[in-house]
Amino acid sequence: MKQLVEEIFVTEGLPQFTFVKPPNFNEILLDIRHPGKPVVVEGQSGTGKTSCVRKILEQLGGAGAEYLTARSPTDVHKIEAVAANKLQGRFVVDDFHRLASETQEALANIAKFSAEAGADAKTKLILIGINQVGAALIQLVPDVAKRTGVHRIQAGSRADIERLIREGCQKLNVQIENWEPIFDESKGDYWLTQQLCQTICMLNDVLETQDAPKNLEYDLVTLRGRVVEKLTSAFYPAVKEFCRGVRFRPNNDPYFKLLQKIGGQESSIVDLNELANANEDVRGSINNIKESRLPILLRDKPTCGRHFYYNSETKNFAVEDPALFYFLKHLHWGKLRQDCGFKNVSRDVEYDFAISFAGENRDLAREIAEQLKSLDTHVFFDEHFEVNFLGGAWSAQFEKIFGRDSRLVICLLDKHYREKIWPTFERECFAPRVVDREVIPIFLDDTAFVGISRDTIGIPYAQGAGAQAEKNRITDEIVFKLWERLG
Repeated sequence: MKQLVEEIFVTEGLPQFTFVKPPNFNEILLDIRHPGKPVVVEGQSGTGKTSCVRKILEQLGGAGAEYLTARSPTDVHKIEAVAANKLQGRFVVDDFHRLASETQEALANIAKFSAEAGADAKTKLILIGINQVGAALIQLVPDVAKRTGVHRIQAGSRADIERLIREGCQKLNVQIENWEPIFDESKGDYWLTQQLCQTICMLNDVLETQDAPKNLEYDLVTLRGRVVEKLTSAFYPAVKEFCRGVRFRPNNDPYFKLLQKIGGQESSIVDLNELANANEDVRGSINNIKESRLPILLRDKPTCGRHFYYNSETKNFAVEDPALFYFLKHLHWGKLRQDCGFKNVSRDVEYDFAISFAGENRDLAREIAEQLKSLDTHVFFDEHFEVNFLGGAWSAQFEKIFGRDSRLVICLLDKHYREKIWPTFERECFAPRVVDREVIPIFLDDTAFVGISRDTIGIPYAQGAGAQAEKNRITDEIVFKLWERLG
């Protein structure tokens, strides 16, 4: 019987003929078959976690389970009902890591009760997620550890990938003799192996089982180009939107730098703290967005939120779709930068603005910082970062921040500023930058300062209006001007 190439080398859904069992397949099956035992299946994107669970449920026949994913709003409502004990039964909860922390904790408690009840349990949970899901679950409910089946699925070995390719070729009556570069290209990623093999077949005009045996040839560069071309329409708009950030500015490229660096990693899941510490060229950009700007981007732009995952507590960032990760690894970043509308590569800094002020003007500095933050900028305002620098010396931090780690310095100048020790120290740090137009003075009175002449173009601002009127004036007379200057 003839088979279609897309039925053999499957890029969507569960492979029927080319599914490769992971080494721990039987262990996972036994735990899934156990009536009450909670099961966690974790691993990197592309390792076949979901396919493995579905294959086991298919093999178990009558012992099926309802499949729910945290990516579906409809399913999330059901998952929350399960977590609230309003629904009972057997459930697969995919993308567990994407659920709200309260829902995760509630499901962990359900898992605990099921584990204690054993065969009498009314609810069976099979949780699927990226690396460390099992550890996170156990951390939520520590005493569930011994009663939970936690299984990690690894990428396919060379033998696994050879078997997948061989079995697919047998069904199509073809031969890919030079199969090893496929393993080197896919790094054991099952989805990518299927995609590469399907594309090789199409390049050789093989669309179904051949009447006579046929040898398939391919050139790796051409093969890679065809796969990336196929993925462009699906992913390029989302990647471009991510790189441009919440509010586009021609020099606001930390998201671009982050994604480009991730595209050069071996793993699609990275710890942003570790990535920043290991890569000085993008450390400032990553630190610029990892605390609040990145979560806001993924929250406010649903297209980005569907394709990228970020946990702001653990600082884990994930490209969950193996197709997208492969696309990023072979993307033309120069063309993307141009298409995004960015200027030439900007200096890598941790802060867009650093605010220097005397204590008497702290309320004004705070309001400016908050408003600038709402415009998708990263602002150094000392009280926001005290915890970060505990145990260190402010002098060393200020020398770095005001001297080189901020794109622009804002200084609130008045008589208090001239009299205080810390503002004087900060001024000494940023004084060399005045000639480069990287210091924006806000003149609160007529006090003169050495190194900042009165004909330096700044922003005159007289305080004194009512609270709401003051906020509106700050927006119109200060914040919008600073934001436009940054852009």
